[in-house]
Amino acid sequence: MACPVKPLQLHIIFLFALWDLCSMLNSGMLFPRESSSREIKELNGLWSFRADLSPNRNLGFEQAWYKRRLAETGPVLDMPVPASYNDITQDSKLRDFIGWVWYDREVVVPSRWVADKNIRVVLRVGSAHYNSVVWVNGVQVTEHAGGHLPFEAEIGAVLRGDPTAPCRITIAVNNTLTLETLPPGDIQYLNDPTRYPKGYFVQNTYFDFFNYAGIHRSVLLYTTPHTYVNDITVVTDFADGLGVIAYDVAVSGSASFNASLKVTLTDGAGRCVATATGAAGVLKVVAAKLWWPYLMHEEHGFLYHMEVRLQVAGARGEVLEDQYTLPVGIRTVKVTSTQFLINNKPFYFQGVNKHEDSDIRGKGFDWPLVVKDFNLMKWLGANSFRTSHYPYDEEILHMCDRHGIVVIDESPGVGIRDIRSFGNASLAHHLEVMRELVTRDKNHPSVVMWSVANEPGSEMPPAGLYFETVIAHTKNLDPTRPVTYVTNSNYARDKGAPFVDVICVNSYLSWYHDPGALDVIALQLNTQFEEWYGKYQKPIIQSEYGADVVPGLHSDPPVMFSEEYQVIVLRSYHEVFDQKRKQYVIGELIWNFADFMTAQGVTRVVGNKKGIFTRQRQPKAGAYTLRERYWRIANETGLLPPWTKYPCSQLRSP
Repeated sequence: MACPVKPLQLHIIFLFALWDLCSMLNSGMLFPRESSSREIKELNGLWSFRADLSPNRNLGFEQAWYKRRLAETGPVLDMPVPASYNDITQDSKLRDFIGWVWYDREVVVPSRWVADKNIRVVLRVGSAHYNSVVWVNGVQVTEHAGGHLPFEAEIGAVLRGDPTAPCRITIAVNNTLTLETLPPGDIQYLNDPTRYPKGYFVQNTYFDFFNYAGIHRSVLLYTTPHTYVNDITVVTDFADGLGVIAYDVAVSGSASFNASLKVTLTDGAGRCVATATGAAGVLKVVAAKLWWPYLMHEEHGFLYHMEVRLQVAGARGEVLEDQYTLPVGIRTVKVTSTQFLINNKPFYFQGVNKHEDSDIRGKGFDWPLVVKDFNLMKWLGANSFRTSHYPYDEEILHMCDRHGIVVIDESPGVGIRDIRSFGNASLAHHLEVMRELVTRDKNHPSVVMWSVANEPGSEMPPAGLYFETVIAHTKNLDPTRPVTYVTNSNYARDKGAPFVDVICVNSYLSWYHDPGALDVIALQLNTQFEEWYGKYQKPIIQSEYGADVVPGLHSDPPVMFSEEYQVIVLRSYHEVFDQKRKQYVIGELIWNFADFMTAQGVTRVVGNKKGIFTRQRQPKAGAYTLRERYWRIANETGLLPPWTKYPCSQLRSP
């Protein structure tokens, strides 16, 4: 008689199956962290900057600007890093510049980093928009296609080639978008000599945010030993109070075959709760604390710390070590035909869409702004956001892990609406972007779903095979999370919806459709939900809705662009959400968290004004409406705000 398999054993068997698939991602893009074996030197601050204003934007390469100090090639500006360059100066030509810009900076590298050949010296760029080429002391060390994701190069050999030379780092960045980039765009030459000067061109884009450019995230040097922990993949589960972490560690370097590994898991107080040895295995945590979203549990965002300690024998018999610590949250994600489950409990997305956007800095990473935004999201009672419409800085995801904010992690596949953008070259780039994104973010417990695109031309004939391929590729990279894309197509013509796990729909009723007709929202929204669910039988998120507001503009009766109009739009949507969230609607994400900059045009007055906060993070009337709603939904679970004694009736706007 066969022995029955216990539930916990089934969990571990299933976990190993997932781990076997996820372990294929071990390609090395660990977030840099200091440890006993690793050091970091930040290179943020002022860099020399020069835009290539030549007609073909190629003078910098023709004259090899990377072979000497940028200041020796011509006039340069001081440029802060990280920051978009567009709004830093008073030059309108630079604000709207398309083409190559050049940065350089000389840095002091600690002499022992150069002298010790057992030390790897790595140059890492958090992101630069869009195509980048990097040189060190005139030697090209890497290039990268795509913004929003990190890239790096090992530069120790270049530094050791001339140990007495200063370390001069040169980075060329080109923000030109083509039909094969993500996001796509195209260059249009305007050749009428009676209207435009010779060589005049414009960059056409298919998205509604400003095409900020430059080095947007931190640049740094970091070290590892020559044999080092290259990547870590974790997959978590739990059953009957026992937490399970399946891990896989990739080791690189000349002595990697000889390495021994010890893995130690500690809790928030630093107490050891589990240990294991070897490059792959399972950590079992008794009475495990789960990672819970904000407002879903009193102790949200709980993280363990998994220390990986590698040891190898050196050439002289000495023991060489590498040590890396990864925050780990134990949680599960599942999707049914009507629910989104986190840790086997229904989760409702009450959240926002955001942009990396602010005055002066553009898309440049800024800690004060990030912390302010998290405080505002918690004030709202928001438990989630979508990284519309591109991957956000890794530091933001670490904040989400710690604060229990759930993330729909979106690729930069926004505006894929030209049929030529569904070709093989575009597809290959999209697959590579998803590989980079999943590799970077796979271990974040806050990331619960991948979004491969926003509002693509999913009704076009090539879209079905294109998105079937991208979604299957993403699921193969990470079988533990659902995959979606965000659509505004007609439910009957959408070619990609059969392949997603969750339907995400954008609609702007009484705004782009039937503008000013507030009385049609309820009927049309109900029809939208019934049609989508009736055809696909999958849970639905209202991934965008809202209305533009000019702050301080009031009108009674409400008219478009007034604060009163936005409030009525929101409440009209909310009435339908409350009916459908008892059935199959699993979330609502307001568009947008804050006003943001766009390209100039007759439909935009200094940017998109659909934010419930201004660009300077001051609340509009809609923010109070949303706050009252989100806290009311949260209080249905019995969990009151941890920092206030006021009931929801006192959260209304004055």
